[in-house]
Amino acid sequence: MTGSSTSPVVESTPREGLGPRAAAILVFGSSAAVLVVEIVALRLLAPYLGLTLETSTMVIGIALTAIAFGSWLGGVIADQVDPRRLIGPSLGVSGAVVALTPAVLRSTAEWAPAVLLVIASLTILVPGALLSAVTPFVTKLRLTSLAETGTVVGRLSGIGTVGAIVGTVLTGFVLVSRLPVSGILLGLGALLVAGSAWVEWRTRGWTGAPALALVVAAGGLAATVAPGGCDVETKYHCARVVADPGEGDGRTLVLDGLRHSYVDIDDPTHLEFEYVRAVASVVDAGFPQGEPLVAHHLGGGGLTLPRYLAATRPGTRSLVSEIDGGVVRINHERLGLRPEAGIDVRVEDGRLGLRRLDTGSRDLVVGDAFGGVSVPWHLTTVEAMADVRRVLDDGGVYVANLIDHGDMDFARAEVATLGETFPHVALLGEPADIGLGPAAASKGGNLVVLASDRPVDLRAVQRALDARHTGWKIATGEDLTSWTGAARLLTDDHAPVDQLLQPYSPQNGR
Repeated sequence: MTGSSTSPVVESTPREGLGPRAAAILVFGSSAAVLVVEIVALRLLAPYLGLTLETSTMVIGIALTAIAFGSWLGGVIADQVDPRRLIGPSLGVSGAVVALTPAVLRSTAEWAPAVLLVIASLTILVPGALLSAVTPFVTKLRLTSLAETGTVVGRLSGIGTVGAIVGTVLTGFVLVSRLPVSGILLGLGALLVAGSAWVEWRTRGWTGAPALALVVAAGGLAATVAPGGCDVETKYHCARVVADPGEGDGRTLVLDGLRHSYVDIDDPTHLEFEYVRAVASVVDAGFPQGEPLVAHHLGGGGLTLPRYLAATRPGTRSLVSEIDGGVVRINHERLGLRPEAGIDVRVEDGRLGLRRLDTGSRDLVVGDAFGGVSVPWHLTTVEAMADVRRVLDDGGVYVANLIDHGDMDFARAEVATLGETFPHVALLGEPADIGLGPAAASKGGNLVVLASDRPVDLRAVQRALDARHTGWKIATGEDLTSWTGAARLLTDDHAPVDQLLQPYSPQNGR
């Protein structure tokens, strides 16, 4: 009616059983849960897909798709069906899916890897969409007048955003460091089903929570028997220690399904992996026999090389930057690391650890940090290598482990980057992999690069490689320049390591 002071009114929806506080709890909790699922999904997939930029981008993209689809479809359905009938099922079904996710993903990766991406996408999409639909459901229930549209929508949108922030921070800083991945998802699934039961009680609606609680319990039981379990779940890895079935006390540190280190607790001079023997050959040939060194190690793993230096060069002081405190604990508790070994391990990022070192304070820097099969990009750049050169003394040597396959684009770029920083660079590896043999025979894998401001006796390095029966050769000078080709330098501004690196693939014979 013209001139009326009454606010226009839209069709009312009863708000019985869902007051403003309950609405805030539902929106906050469901938004937080979506982010918990997203972050933990990355942890679950890392052992099978690698912790790469592509994996992170894929998971984030799927999660955003779920949020967009759930929000849109939830709004459409909320206009056609009483939202009170929808909130409980959305929470309960998403809780059941979340609780089943660890067992389903790990079993799929073991027994049907070809469909892993499809299953992984569904385990993110289904709960993400259902949980994202809760906000429009709740908004519909709380919105009764056009006069309060902005207030209600803005308030619930803000609460949802705060929930997402809390879910992100809580997972990254608290949950992952204290609980196994399967425990996080099982606990979240249980909370969501409990939330479903709570909504049922308040609205006298859907009554499926008891059945879904049984599904959560089944998910917990399945997680205990599913393949891919860990001895320890650290902040960054699913870690296992595998005893050598042969003689001696050899143990292999397995991180995310990949063998990272072999440690012989009784004999630290035993070097199982070929690339470690190559690194040791560089050190043995590059410095006087038995001379103690001051070394810095980027990446720790099982601390095989620091143990070797302590045993063969008494008095050596090794400082190790290892980002994963869980791996450090494993060294002490499962791999026999003793405090008197002359090895100081700091839980820190390798690049930040370099910055803390004094100029000219190290005889040796060893690069052996990996996330999956990839060197963290910020440890590969011209700027990072300039910092390595800064901390080395005049006769210092940098030696690093690289992994690449196929066209070796990443390895070529890293060697070119080192050539920009150091006057003397050499590459060690299988002849075919470093351009000294038939290209058709190249299989890829580990390569070792050394760099220094002084020439290193490469003939002595080759004799050490031969004595250790590696079969590796050394490329330098024109051979190395030809192998590197026109590879682009890696810089802090542009270091597409994940895109350059080609992982092992049975399909291409590598």
